[in-house]
Amino acid sequence: MLESHDFASLYRLGITAAQEGRFEAAARLLGCAAEANQGSAGARTLLGMVLARLGRLEAAVESYKAALAINPRSTQTHTKLGNALQTLGRPREALSHYESALAGGDESADAHTNLGNALQLLGCLDAAQAHYQRALALDPCRPEPHNNLAVLLAAQNRVDVAIAHYEAALALKPDYYEALNNLGNALQSIGQDAEAIRQYALAVSLRPDHAEARSNLGNVLAALKRPLDAIEQYEKALAIRPDFPEVYNNLGNALSSAGRGDEAITQYRQALALRPAYAGAHNNLGTALLANRRPEEALTHYRQALAWEPDNADIHNNLGIALNTLGEFAPASQAFARAISISPRKPEFYLNILGLKRMTADDPLLVAMLELYRDVASLDVHSQIALHFALGRAFEDLGEHARSSQHLIMGNALKRRELIYDEVATLELFERTQATFTTELMDDKRGAGDLSRIPVFVLGMPRSGSTLVEQILASHSQVFGAGELADLSDSIDVVARLNNWSYPEMVARMSSEQLRQLGMSYVDRIRARAPAAARIVNKMPANFASIGLIHLVLPNARIIHTSRDPVDTCLSCFSLLFAGGHPYSYDLAELGRYYRGYHRLMQHWRAVLPAGVMLEVRYEDVVTDLSGQARAMVRHCGLKWEESCLAFHKTRRPIQTASMCQVRQPIYRTSVGRRHRYQDLLEPLLHALDLD
Repeated sequence: MLESHDFASLYRLGITAAQEGRFEAAARLLGCAAEANQGSAGARTLLGMVLARLGRLEAAVESYKAALAINPRSTQTHTKLGNALQTLGRPREALSHYESALAGGDESADAHTNLGNALQLLGCLDAAQAHYQRALALDPCRPEPHNNLAVLLAAQNRVDVAIAHYEAALALKPDYYEALNNLGNALQSIGQDAEAIRQYALAVSLRPDHAEARSNLGNVLAALKRPLDAIEQYEKALAIRPDFPEVYNNLGNALSSAGRGDEAITQYRQALALRPAYAGAHNNLGTALLANRRPEEALTHYRQALAWEPDNADIHNNLGIALNTLGEFAPASQAFARAISISPRKPEFYLNILGLKRMTADDPLLVAMLELYRDVASLDVHSQIALHFALGRAFEDLGEHARSSQHLIMGNALKRRELIYDEVATLELFERTQATFTTELMDDKRGAGDLSRIPVFVLGMPRSGSTLVEQILASHSQVFGAGELADLSDSIDVVARLNNWSYPEMVARMSSEQLRQLGMSYVDRIRARAPAAARIVNKMPANFASIGLIHLVLPNARIIHTSRDPVDTCLSCFSLLFAGGHPYSYDLAELGRYYRGYHRLMQHWRAVLPAGVMLEVRYEDVVTDLSGQARAMVRHCGLKWEESCLAFHKTRRPIQTASMCQVRQPIYRTSVGRRHRYQDLLEPLLHALDLD
């Protein structure tokens, strides 16, 4: 052993090195001092502090423990050891040392705050709250207990009191970025989004590398339907902390909202690579895959999500939707029923299961829905909407059309108030389209597009039989039914943005090469979905507004226009809560005027298109003459007849429209003339259609 004066020199030099920020040197000197004097608890405590500063927490813990073996009553060492254990994620061990410090006489605000922190992590919230309050009684000017108590209060939904404590902490320490972030969380939870954004922005300005604050800022921006701004914040958070699974998941949600589904799938997979048991990311990945028309893969992830959260009603519901898409109706019904049993106050689940069964007067589901309706004011507006549509469908099954009408009117009125729909701009667009696509323009631009024969477009008003027509065609061995694709409108948007043009007037300015490139881009995108198919059907109904451009960019594409009795078509739209789009369909007068605009535009297309490009198919004709109509469709597509087209209901393929159940049944006639059961409902529609 060295002489005692050697210990003193080493100890003094170690303290000097630590004060000067030379922590590696301080650790070496204090280590030697501790070896020189085996009985010095102070040297070992100071060595632990230096090791903790260097991030070598396990070594710090051992040094503190060695100091306590010499002097077990040192409140400072117990506190320092508790802090190190807390940082290492060992709050239970930390708790015993904080309690020892308190028992040893450290009746300080910091001691009570530390003890409260450990208790809060261990779920002992009442005890934690008592210690935070004791800390504030001892020293009301300490910001940390204000912040930590507020976190606990916010978790107990005592948000107003929590906000007061966050504000008190910030009054004492204005640059307390953790409190700013936490205050943002509390404000967002009570809907004060603009103020939450301000607090997160202040936190980020004080601490640009605060990944949590950037993530939270992304969350509130996403909630405000600003996905591009949210994406920017999530990406910055991940640049700071690339091992943050929640942010990958939330980035995936924002990308999905921005229509960037493929990128979203990549982010969800990254979240799961970091946390395989992340049920939320499995669920979101399943939804993204389903939107990407990959329902089998979606099923896998929904089931994995349920393995971790078996009582999550939303995941059971999503599983039912995926099974429904694949035509697995019995297990889909079971999944919806399970969702209802877990969350019986979610009308969305009832609406989904009603698509798979006919309601009877003694059905327990009807009893449950009527019970919900008695307390309808307690539901949020989205649930109220779903409940009205569900009851509208149920009462139609029961033949009680007056009660069905009542609920359809209320559900549609609530939904319409939730939507932004510029009727004037929509109908003006139809008129501008007619004015642009003149016979002269069509003759001048004809022949410039891509000559592929692969594309087939099935279009018209929603609920006019387009899914049935697609299913008939997709039952042919050489046809792939791609569902409702936005590829055409996406391609048009790209050209418009690149040239700072607007549709439809831009078509007159497009060169032959631009028209051809637009056609090629569309063909490349759809061919990737089914490389071996001779024909690929896009059944996006709204493509009726772009028929002229379709013919110019794809002159060999076949177009099938589906139509149905105007009133039956509009009534069917009004009866349906669409998953998205169709904002015109929730008010009967607006719906009638939209139909009239569509009708005039279709008359225009018939006048300017060459013969043979577009086939007209009436739903009522398909019902009465399936064979003749199916043969005409196949012939129009330039294909040889196959009998499988008549057995369309047996064709196994994913279908993601409201008609997914109907087209898996043989032809039936019950939807023809449905209008006659709803005469009292239809006056505003008939007036708008000018058919009264």
